[in-house]
Amino acid sequence: MRKTQFAPGEYYHIYGRGNEKKDLFLNVRDYCRFLFLLLYFQSNVIINNISYHIAIFLKQQKFKISKETVQKILDNRGVKLIAFSIMPNHFHLILKELQEGGIPRYMQKILMAYAKYFNAKYKKTGHVFQGPFQAVHIEDNEQFLYVSSYVHLNPKDLNKWKNKEHEYPWSSFTDYVTENRWGELLAVDEILGQFKNPSEYKKEVAENNTEEMI
Repeated sequence: MRKTQFAPGEYYHIYGRGNEKKDLFLNVRDYCRFLFLLLYFQSNVIINNISYHIAIFLKQQKFKISKETVQKILDNRGVKLIAFSIMPNHFHLILKELQEGGIPRYMQKILMAYAKYFNAKYKKTGHVFQGPFQAVHIEDNEQFLYVSSYVHLNPKDLNKWKNKEHEYPWSSFTDYVTENRWGELLAVDEILGQFKNPSEYKKEVAENNTEEMI
């Protein structure tokens, strides 16, 4: 039985890694696929032909999902996506559960969909992820802000992005300090609303860039 119990209205740090610590994302298309799932699987709204939407993103750097579909997702979502960082062999998320069982359903859909895609694309079988996703309940606002810094600083472990973590395209950090690319599908105001402006939040993150959490 999972140690962390989920409850509507509560926030959680969710993370997972590739089986045997192997890379989960081997090229840009893989990162796009996982990002698409994070954004558009927040409810039970079905979006067909995901590959088409990925192809559009690779050309235009945005997903062409209709406003009507996005609104349906927002009206029925079981979770709220607060922050994310997608790394070569692992991922970190901050989620708020909105409906009973929302986070387990959301994560099951994402991990199953991505594993099916990955195994089909690379002609593999077996587990793609290393066991069930991990979850830590965020108990207070201090922890909430610190975990957001931790998630957004993950790219510092990649030489290309060290000291440029806010520019890493597969993290929500860039959405916090520049322009939110995903609108209401990424709930930046839950954290940014606590700061005068994005620069103040960026400063907060930099001050936490001193220690590891996990």
